[in-house]
Amino acid sequence: MPNLPDPILWAIPGFILLVIAEMIYGRLTGKTRFEPRDTAASLVMGLGNTVSGLVLGGIVVACFVFVEQFALLDIGWAWYWFVIAFVLDDFVYYWSHRWAHTVRWWWADHVVHHSSQHYNLSTALRQPWLNPLTLKFIFLGSWLVLIGFPPAMIAFVAAFNLIYQFWIHTEAIKRLPAPIEWLMNTPSHHRVHHATNPRYLDRNYAGVFIIWDRLFGTFEPETDAEEIRYGIVRNLGTHNPLTICLHEWWGIIKDVRSARSLRDALGYWLGPPGWSPDGSRDTSATLKARWMEEQGLTPPRKPDAQPPVAAE
Repeated sequence: MPNLPDPILWAIPGFILLVIAEMIYGRLTGKTRFEPRDTAASLVMGLGNTVSGLVLGGIVVACFVFVEQFALLDIGWAWYWFVIAFVLDDFVYYWSHRWAHTVRWWWADHVVHHSSQHYNLSTALRQPWLNPLTLKFIFLGSWLVLIGFPPAMIAFVAAFNLIYQFWIHTEAIKRLPAPIEWLMNTPSHHRVHHATNPRYLDRNYAGVFIIWDRLFGTFEPETDAEEIRYGIVRNLGTHNPLTICLHEWWGIIKDVRSARSLRDALGYWLGPPGWSPDGSRDTSATLKARWMEEQGLTPPRKPDAQPPVAAE
């Protein structure tokens, strides 16, 4: 087995230099926006994510080493296996990311990344601290190991996937040539993903290849007709790193404690973000449905119709 470095650790100095360069560019041109406290919070979250990866990463490693015993194939270390692993890992990332928006247990972790109301390179560094504890990797990442890809190879290509995603967190780049926009995830596509506008909710989950969204019906192009609003549906109003990290976990705990049945408890835990037993809270689906009705894109509901209840 080759001795593979950690690409992210090598990339961190470049991340910081590019954030500084974007700040200077924004100050000179006004084409990017930074808020000092927001940027500081993002950097603290990024540092915490690096530390937690060192502390908790052993959980993922132990799982993958265990699964490796049952691998179906003995895949080697030829260069083309790295390419295949990179593409397959991005396919896994698409579904992992999609689940992170539609299952509240995983959203509680991922919401950290969406909590900034600004969109710049520092936002890319705003990452959660408790990701291994969600156990999402068991349901999605493990199948690559089961096929026969070495865990170290998967970790290596996954790091490059995350490095790629750094540069798309910017407003400085508008749109790239059409062939690139068609195949690859770009700043334009990812701005849509970070938007809270109803038309953009839960769209463009891709990591590197936007083709997955086109294939699975979750692609939405950016339009110049509507200014993008960033953040989450109910913004936090604080830059406290602990609140950013833990607020949705605490929300789950409070809701589950108030549940009147096992069904309600499971809905609060594993249903979509915003789910409630009586449908009184908004989910992405209800927000989008209301917006489509207001735009005349769907027939209006009858006056006596009950509010839609989000599916578990």
